[in-house]
Amino acid sequence: MSYKLFKSLSFFGAILALCVVVLGAYVRLSDAGLGCPDWPGCYGTLTVPQSELAIEQAQALHPNSPVETAKAWKEMAHRYLAGTLGLVVLAIFVLGWRNKNQLKVAPSLTTTLLIIIIFQALLGMWTVTMLLKPVIVSAHLIGGLTTLGLLTWIAHRHSITRHHIQSLSPLLTLMVRGAIFVVLAQVLLGGWTSTNYAALACTDFPTCHGRWMPDLDFNDAFHLVRELGQSANGGNLTLTALTTIQWTHRVGALITFIYISTLVLLLLKTSAFRNIALLLLALLLAQIIIGVANLILQLPLVLAVSHNLGAALLVITIIILNSKITEHQHEHSKT
Repeated sequence: MSYKLFKSLSFFGAILALCVVVLGAYVRLSDAGLGCPDWPGCYGTLTVPQSELAIEQAQALHPNSPVETAKAWKEMAHRYLAGTLGLVVLAIFVLGWRNKNQLKVAPSLTTTLLIIIIFQALLGMWTVTMLLKPVIVSAHLIGGLTTLGLLTWIAHRHSITRHHIQSLSPLLTLMVRGAIFVVLAQVLLGGWTSTNYAALACTDFPTCHGRWMPDLDFNDAFHLVRELGQSANGGNLTLTALTTIQWTHRVGALITFIYISTLVLLLLKTSAFRNIALLLLALLLAQIIIGVANLILQLPLVLAVSHNLGAALLVITIIILNSKITEHQHEHSKT
C-alpha cells in the first residue's frame, strides 16, 4: 500500500511542481515578488491583512512597505502551494526509504530531492530579504525546475511500460543526455533575462537595435554578486548591459533550436520515439513563437507566463525522453 502511495505522490508531486513553477513566474512577472515584505508569513501573519485594523498594524510593522493586498495574495498563494509541495516531497522521502527495495530509482534520489526543496525554501526567503537580487531569483527558478525534473523522473520511472526498442546509436543516446544541459542552460539564460528585467532591452527582431550584433557589455551583464538594476561598481545597470543579457538569450535560443531540431530528426527514425519527438518539436516551435511575440507585443503577462510554462514543459519532455532511453539501455543490457 505504501509503495502505491509513493507512486501516486510522485505523480502528484510532479504536477504540483509544475503549478508552483508557473505560479512563481506569474508572481514575479506581475511584480508581486515583494507583495509580502517578510517570510514565511505576510506582514507578521500567516495570511494577508484584510481588515482596516490589520492593515494599520501591518503598516506599523513594515512602514516602508505599503500594503497591497492583491500582490500579497499572489505571493502567499505561491507560498501555500510551495509549502504543500514541500510536504509532498517529505512524504516521498519517507515512503521512498521505507520501500527502497521496490524502488526503480536509487533511494538517495529522494534524499537529494528533499535537500533541494529545503534549499528552495531558503532561496524563497532570501528572494524577499535580499530584495529580488537577480542571482538569488535565478537560482530559485533553476531550483524549481530541478525539483520538477527530479519528480518527473521518479514518477516516470515508476509508470513506464516495458517494450522492445531497436538498438540506438551512441550519438543519439549522447544527444538525448546532452539535451538536458542545453535546455537548462537556455532556461537559466531566460531566467537571468527575466530577473534583470531585460526582456525588452531591444524590441526589434531578428536584429537588436537594428544590428545583428549590438554594443555589448558582458562584464556588468553577467556579474553575479550585485543588486537588482545595479552594475558591478554599484552604478545603474546600463542599457548596453541589459541588451547583452537579452542578446545572449537570443543566441542561446538559436543554439537550442538547432540542437533540439537535430535531435528530433534523429528520433523520428526510431518508431518508438516518434510521438515524443513530434511533441518535443511542437513545444520548441511554440516556445520560439511565444518568445518572438513577447518582443513584438511588449511582454503581455499571459504570453510571458506562457513562455515560462513552455520552458517547464520542455524540461518535462526531455526528462521523460531520458527516462525512456534509460529503460531501453537496461533492456538491452539484459539481452
